[in-house]
Amino acid sequence: MPNPSYRFETGAATHGGRVRDHNEDRYLAAPDQGIWLVADGMGGHFGGDVAAQIMVDQAASVHRAATAPDLHARFHDRIARANEDIRAHSLRNEGATIGTTLAALLIHDNSFVASWCGDSRIYLLREGTLHQVSRDHTEVQELLDTGAITAEQARHWPRKNVITRAIGVHEDAHVEDRYGDLQDRDIFLLCSDGLTGHVDDDEIAASLRGQSAQRACETLLNMTLDRGASDNVTIIVIRCAFKTLVTRAESNSGETGKVG
Repeated sequence: MPNPSYRFETGAATHGGRVRDHNEDRYLAAPDQGIWLVADGMGGHFGGDVAAQIMVDQAASVHRAATAPDLHARFHDRIARANEDIRAHSLRNEGATIGTTLAALLIHDNSFVASWCGDSRIYLLREGTLHQVSRDHTEVQELLDTGAITAEQARHWPRKNVITRAIGVHEDAHVEDRYGDLQDRDIFLLCSDGLTGHVDDDEIAASLRGQSAQRACETLLNMTLDRGASDNVTIIVIRCAFKTLVTRAESNSGETGKVG
């Protein structure tokens, strides 16, 4: 049994956008393993898409873990392996700067870990309120944290997309983790910055409320495309529900495909 307490409804969408000539984003949605992730590759024709795919392939090799600490340890081992593989790919390509961001959600039993590196984000909608779980690893975020610029200045900062961390760029991958307990009807969203560059938090929250996971992804993707989609965009939505509550609701309605 993948998770004895919770059932997950997952939606996903990815698009190259209106400007870029190819899509360097990759994602993994593996509920049976308790792993979901978005990877936004950087490197252009040298292989940003390769870097993102390496991260996805390594994560997919974790398989099912026995405990939450086991899952976390295995996942971080795969991050380290991906970091090495991406650096090796860079050496085969004239030492070009190649890497990938990471926004990952790990769930085992009643606990979750959010792991991230770069500016891909992890959100949690809980009891109707949207929380940004991750914190961007960017120059502009560091300036905000030190009080050097205001939030208004940050919105128009010329180097707002410069990231300070990425998998594969440095000898060691510096990933940040945040731990939490899962609650019934939690909704998580993982995304590349192609979404958050065009859609604000209030719009994200509104799109997550009252829609299936896949429909929420499609709504947010279409919103981004309508606004020009200047970058690749990838979105994963995970709706969580107690299995006992899902079973009772399905028994009353005859439906099997919706959670929440």
